[in-house]
Amino acid sequence: MQRHARTLLFLQAGIDFVLINAAFALAYFIRYELRFPITVAEANYVAYPEYIPITLLLAVGLLVIYRIEGIYNYVRGRSWLEEFYGLITATFTGIVILVFVFFFFRPQYYSRLIYLYAGILIVIFLTFARVLMRMVLGRLRQRGIGVDRAILVGGGEIGRAIMRSVLAQPDLGYHIEGFVDDDPNKGAIGSFPLLGGTDQLPRLVREHKVDEVIITLPWHAREKIVNIIETAEAEGARVKIVPDLFQLSLSQIAVDAVGGIPLIGVKEATFSSSALAIKRAMDILLSVVLFVFALIPMAIIAVLIKLSSPGPVIFSQLRVGRGGKLFTAHKFRTMRVGADDEKDALRHLNEASGPLFKIRNDPRITSIGKWLRRTSLDELPQFWNVLNGDMSLVGPRPPLPIEVAQYQEWHKRRLEVSPGVTGLWQVSGRSELTFDEMVMLDLYYIENWSPWLDIWIMVKTIPALLTARGAY
Repeated sequence: MQRHARTLLFLQAGIDFVLINAAFALAYFIRYELRFPITVAEANYVAYPEYIPITLLLAVGLLVIYRIEGIYNYVRGRSWLEEFYGLITATFTGIVILVFVFFFFRPQYYSRLIYLYAGILIVIFLTFARVLMRMVLGRLRQRGIGVDRAILVGGGEIGRAIMRSVLAQPDLGYHIEGFVDDDPNKGAIGSFPLLGGTDQLPRLVREHKVDEVIITLPWHAREKIVNIIETAEAEGARVKIVPDLFQLSLSQIAVDAVGGIPLIGVKEATFSSSALAIKRAMDILLSVVLFVFALIPMAIIAVLIKLSSPGPVIFSQLRVGRGGKLFTAHKFRTMRVGADDEKDALRHLNEASGPLFKIRNDPRITSIGKWLRRTSLDELPQFWNVLNGDMSLVGPRPPLPIEVAQYQEWHKRRLEVSPGVTGLWQVSGRSELTFDEMVMLDLYYIENWSPWLDIWIMVKTIPALLTARGAY
């Protein structure tokens, strides 16, 4: 990725230059041609060619300010809100400077409103361009174009934390080739293979054309870390080290200061009581609205299920909720009656990894059930589970007790929150994900929860349902 950063910088700056001039031209049109908001007197009319030197100066000045403010610095994981805020402050700083200079020399000649219009339009144009570029780059990175190939050193808790962050945020621009670890008991984690021991790292860097080596070893492996840094850099790879502080837990770090001395605290990465209250309020409010809108579709689905196969409309099943609490989950029935009794006979057809049981063309699914599963409409009755407090709108997939019994210790952390009707697993591939990848996404969600993350996931769920990607 970083080898393409300079090209992206010049491309972004060139696009910005054009859009700044286009925004100013539109501002001129609004002010002088549309004469908004008040009629422009003919005596105050200024032809557009007289503004061209100003707009060129503004464009160049803004590019310089953007550069100074770090707008063009490549920062992995920077949100579009951070970039949007930076654009606003930098743009209006440039506008204020320009207005001050020109009105100091010619206070009565140029329109003041045109600069306000230009500032607003510049922010809108440049923000839209960045959103569009993010979408294009995201698509390219999903195809392996413009990404940094990386190898992780260490497959422990921190290594898995890196894996799930990369899995949940493909826009980070990383492709993890796999990890190396000297523990002979370690195996592949989801789609991230064990490539061998740390002694094989030089060969692996060459063979996989690795751009970056990320070290996640504990502090007592200092000598090994130094050796790995030397060998990786000798092969032309950059080296990043996860500070040993993060080996304490998967917690979020709180930084404070006393007399200029930084104090770093560790707070548990789980939901606080206030966060739970906010999440519950969102669940109740949105579930009531969605449940009301879903009543007619649910009635139609119920009739179709009754007409297509004998048996009940609703399928109820015991699931495991927050803290290991058992509850009864409700869904529209998509299989013939007695399908659970046939599972053992079909186990050899299982296509899922870990404790999950999934068959792409499951013979037990009814004709209407196949459509319901592809569109996830079979999960509409789960709004009742949400209102009842057993589930949330967003969260991990609700597991079966038999699945939980097979969990490894690190898998159990996904039970710290209520299961959800949708989640990161839903918008990131659904059944195409391995079980370990699903758990990594759940843990990323737990560690990074915010109301905005829930809203983002719910919005992303809509195209996921429409395309039916990974649903069966």
